[in-house]
Amino acid sequence: LENANPLIYRRSGERPVTAREEDDELPDSIDDREIFDILPGEEERAGPGQGRAGRGRWGRSAQLHSAFLNPAHLIRSINDPEHPLTLEELNVVEQVRVKVNDAESTVAVEFTPTIPHCSMATLIGLSIKVKLIRSLPERFKLDVHITPGTHASEHAVNKQLADKERVAAALENSHLLEVVNQCLSARS
Repeated sequence: LENANPLIYRRSGERPVTAREEDDELPDSIDDREIFDILPGEEERAGPGQGRAGRGRWGRSAQLHSAFLNPAHLIRSINDPEHPLTLEELNVVEQVRVKVNDAESTVAVEFTPTIPHCSMATLIGLSIKVKLIRSLPERFKLDVHITPGTHASEHAVNKQLADKERVAAALENSHLLEVVNQCLSARS
């Protein structure tokens, strides 16, 4: 355990569902808060053959409504691999560090390891990336990277996370995939 006594931060409030999001007739673009609040397991509830997330339009109001009425287990609730805390509670992931451009189909997430020599940084980044891959439609280009200046091996970790072949190879490793899935699973 590298950081035996990490600082613990307060979780932000749950995202309220607006009347506009509930209206199926209005377009609903994806924003940073929706990325921050993706539910684990949401991708499993979707139907087959409709993109990475298993559905054609990620932002449909019925899906948003069910996602945000369930108060637990959001993307911000990805578990830290070392501590019984979430990435949000450790301030590793913050909504202000999530950038979404729905029109250009891009999502960028910066994360901040708790210490500059965190050996779990690659695993944390991989867990975030896997969650996004499983949850978003295939049209989105994903960029998960360390907040500049916050980690000693920032360049090397970012290079690994940006390399599709390295990410795919990592996910073929059954032990590593099991650890990632534990990070993404709901806490008991």
